[in-house]
Amino acid sequence: MSVSKRDFLKLAGATAAGAAFMAAPSRGASASEPALKPITGDAKPISREERLARVAKAQRLMAEKGIDAILLEPGSAMLYFTGISWWRSERLTAVVIPRVGEIGVVTPFFEEPSVRESMTFGDDVRTWNEHENPFDRVAGILKDRGLKGGKIGLEHTVRYFVVDGLKKVAPNFEIVSADPVTLGCRMFKSAAELDLMRTASDVTLTAYAHVWGKLEAGMTNHDIAALMRDAQGALGGQDIWTLILLGEASAYPHGSHKPQVLKEGDIVLMDCGCAVHGYQSDISRTFVFGAPTKHQCDVWNTVHRGQQVAFETAQLGTEAGKVDDAVRAYYESLGYGPGYKTPGLSHRTGHGIGMDGHESVNFVHGEKTKLQPGMCFSDEPGIYIFGDFGVRLEDCIHLTEAGPHWFTEPPKSLEDPIGKLGPIIGT
Repeated sequence: MSVSKRDFLKLAGATAAGAAFMAAPSRGASASEPALKPITGDAKPISREERLARVAKAQRLMAEKGIDAILLEPGSAMLYFTGISWWRSERLTAVVIPRVGEIGVVTPFFEEPSVRESMTFGDDVRTWNEHENPFDRVAGILKDRGLKGGKIGLEHTVRYFVVDGLKKVAPNFEIVSADPVTLGCRMFKSAAELDLMRTASDVTLTAYAHVWGKLEAGMTNHDIAALMRDAQGALGGQDIWTLILLGEASAYPHGSHKPQVLKEGDIVLMDCGCAVHGYQSDISRTFVFGAPTKHQCDVWNTVHRGQQVAFETAQLGTEAGKVDDAVRAYYESLGYGPGYKTPGLSHRTGHGIGMDGHESVNFVHGEKTKLQPGMCFSDEPGIYIFGDFGVRLEDCIHLTEAGPHWFTEPPKSLEDPIGKLGPIIGT
């Protein structure tokens, strides 16, 4: 497959299943087999009070950084701070968070009723009609908050037409990065966020256990992906994505265009996830269909140990890049690499995770950010042998005052390849 994990996340909404969906028996399943049912019913969405506290923290950080306001486009940051679930189009919808005062929302006139449906607080919604300049509404919010000049923060994902429009209506403002504010909030997960991530992980891990026993010779990667989508949907997952790599395709972390049909002795690498109330899981498992070779076992065991090396290194106060360095040093001691060369680990050891499947910061060489309580990461130090096969095991961790803890614990062995849900431990 040629679609990356990030592309899957962009397209994931189209594959989500409703909570009432019951999985139909798949190939190899008995018609009398009990259907999977949702396990997300007790999951609590983020409260209005927590979102208000996030805005207050953002305003404190803005004061520290000398930023007078930040503007958010639709996406995970807008949802994180306000609860507004919207999408990006050629028509501006935006949220302005001033350093002091209430938030303001700008949206097309005909979208206002829909935007208000997901607002959890605030009442300053300013609309614009098709012949009007929406950035005049942004300028009006700034003026009404007493801002005549200063610094406006934008995240790195904000589109150029927004930057250009702001410059024209607010020439006395300097455009700066909002990342120190937004990341300063979002990198550190609350207990409520951790609960949702744990539930999403439970969905994906349970789906793996369901699908693993249903693999049959002749299945394509698309067949297996459908099983995994259906299972996660039946269990209550949303925004579902799947990446299934069979045989040689498993050597290429994000797949291959070549047809993939499962046969005896093949590696099956599955990288899948879902969301629960906007919070992501990301878990990879590698199986062998049939009896594994000694080489397959050795590589799997090396990756399994690599995960533990990363986990043991991810202690509070450690630079995030040192986690990646420790894994590469271990692999190089066995003859892999060096560095990003293959056979070996051709990508970073892990990435931040939360509302987005990939967030800052990363377990990658040179990353100086020190690990702190509340941070969450994937731990996925695969090994890839081009032209042959690859192995990736991926479980996510969160940092507590006592150090790292698993959302899902890695599998014990290639013969027992699922793993289990980690303990409930807060920050």
